[in-house]
Amino acid sequence: MVNIWELIGFLRSSNYRLKVLKSLSDKEHTPSEIEKNTGIKISHVSRTLKEITDKKLAECLNPKLRKGKLYKITKLGKSLLNKIQP
Repeated sequence: MVNIWELIGFLRSSNYRLKVLKSLSDKEHTPSEIEKNTGIKISHVSRTLKEITDKKLAECLNPKLRKGKLYKITKLGKSLLNKIQP
């Protein structure tokens, strides 16, 4: 069972996690697009995407590709983002 409050704490403890998840809230994006939208360096975007996909807050739509991977927010990710944002 996933503890919602632990996940909220996980998101709130990193501005990068929040920014990347917010970037995915409107539509799917590649890491490069997230970099442009958020101003976060691509290496940090990639690490953050791994963290939030491991927690099932986002998912990769085409994981077999080496380049051009697309990520989207999950229902759980949307739900948590709505709880955090007023």
